[in-house]
This record gives sequence, C-alpha cells and structure tokens, in this order.
Amino acid sequence: MAVFTKINKADIDKIENSFKLGKIINYHGIKKGIENTNYYIQFKNQKTVLTIFEKRVNSKDLPFFMNLMDELSKLKIICPSPIKNIKGDYLFKIRNKKACLVTFLKGGDKKKLSSSDCRQIGKNVAELHKATKKLKINRKNSLSIRSLYKILNTIDKRINRLSKNLKINMKSDLNKLVKNWPKKLPSGIIHSDLFIDNIFFYKKKFYGFIDFYFSCTDYYAYELATCVNALCFDKKKNKFILNKKKSYNLIKGYETKRSLTKNEKNAFNILCKGSALRYLLTRSYDYLNTPKNAIIKKKNPREYLDKLYFHKNINEFSDYLR
Repeated sequence: MAVFTKINKADIDKIENSFKLGKIINYHGIKKGIENTNYYIQFKNQKTVLTIFEKRVNSKDLPFFMNLMDELSKLKIICPSPIKNIKGDYLFKIRNKKACLVTFLKGGDKKKLSSSDCRQIGKNVAELHKATKKLKINRKNSLSIRSLYKILNTIDKRINRLSKNLKINMKSDLNKLVKNWPKKLPSGIIHSDLFIDNIFFYKKKFYGFIDFYFSCTDYYAYELATCVNALCFDKKKNKFILNKKKSYNLIKGYETKRSLTKNEKNAFNILCKGSALRYLLTRSYDYLNTPKNAIIKKKNPREYLDKLYFHKNINEFSDYLR
C-alpha cells in the first residue's frame, strides 16, 4: 500500500455519492507498501479502504482479484471483501485510474514476528491454499521466473552502486534459475505477496490477509518460500540472517494443514532463490524509478541481495529447519 495518486474533496464527494454507505466522515492516505495508492475512508456506516490501481497492475486482471476476494470471504477466509457501488460494480474510476472499495479489516500487522506467530501464519497459509483449490478461477503469474527478464532489462547500471556488477550478477542468477526451475509441483491460487504488512493480527492472534493484487496460479511451495524470505530473516549487524526457529515453525505450521511432497522439499531451495531474486529485481526497479513526490517509504533492495546470497550457500530443505 502507498500513496502515488492524491485525491481531493471532489473525488471524495464522487465516492460518497457512488455508494450507499452514508456520509464520509474521515479519510487519509496509507503509506505502507509500494504498488498501489491506498486511502482509509470511513463512511458513517462502514470503514473501508480505497485502492487506486497504478501502472504495474494490468486492468484486465482486476475482475479476477475482485472475484477472488469475494469468493474467499464466502469460504470464511478473513480478507477484505470488495463492495459494489450503486451501479452494481466493484470497479470504478478515480483520476482516470481504475479503483475499488473494500471492507476494512480490524487489527493490523506486527512490527516483529515471534516463532509462534510464524507457526500461526504457516497454518493459515495452508488453509488459504486449501480454500483456493475449491475455486474455478485462475490467473497466470505476471511475475513468473521467466517474466523477470523483462524487469531486469529495465534496470540500468545505476543499480551497481548497491553492489559491484550487480546487474550482471542478477542476469547470471536468473539464467541459472530458469534452467533449473521445477517443471511440475502442486499448484493453485496463491496470495503471492505475503509480507508482514499484508498479514493482520488482532488481540495478538492471527486474524487475516490483505492486498491480494499479485494473487495468481503458481506453486504452493513457492508461496511458502516467499514467506520464508519475507518473514523469517532477522537483521543483525546490517545483514539479514535466517532465523531458523521462525522458518521451522512457519513450515511445520503449514504442514499441520497440508503436507509438503518430496518434490516440493527437493525444490524448496531453488524456489527460495527465485522468490528472493524476484523481490531484488522489483525493489531495484522501484528504488531507481519511484517518483520523488510519492508518499511512500522506499525499500532498499540490499535486503534481498543478502537473502539471495544466503540461499545460494545452502542446498537442502533441512537447512531451513535447523
């Protein structure tokens, strides 16, 4: 979540008149995240979040995201649910950009996760995967391993300021990953962006997931690898180091609801590398191209350089458990 597109009173009035939720009594921008513009909007009768979709989201994918959140809510997965306007549509336009209004989730993200939190998250990620197996919708992963070449080609040599020969090294890593990427693993709809700020806790217990705008059909184990990268590393002396107690609890929590296959375990290290490179590339692009006037905290790509280096120095699934 972030604020790239600024709205004014006229935009707020337009939204108020488009929904049967009463008068808007409060609104403000939400700074967290890096992809879309988000505002908290409190109507008289309901708290909501307005999302304005920015350039990285393909408008053709928006109906999928709306249907997914709607269906998951019906399946008792706690997540934002899209709200229809007076015309019966989920999607509308603000500042000539597509937008939607979704229900506001109580609680919030934790600044620091415990190993017990990671076990709760793992369990609920598996529940999410089991729920999506019941859905008959799908979306190709727009950030699949091969599609990362397109992002790599947009990153110029300025990125080498972070690390010597970084652009060349990222290309070499991507070539190796594409060559060795697993061909067939259990798959279905995954969230695909389960960072700490997309996981809500309420009264110190896991509550729900938000921000489904990267959701797609891909390997379940790839989702778990992304969770390891996003949730299980601790920063020590300016370096990100895997907290194996956290990764152990995340994976074991997941397996209380869905057991990983032998092939998933064998491929886990390469999936972790692929996930780390994905975020190294997207953060590198954002680091170089985020507008100066955007209300956003820019994230340093170096974090994912550390994580990729860690995965390159281990091989076995058991290395994430001890």
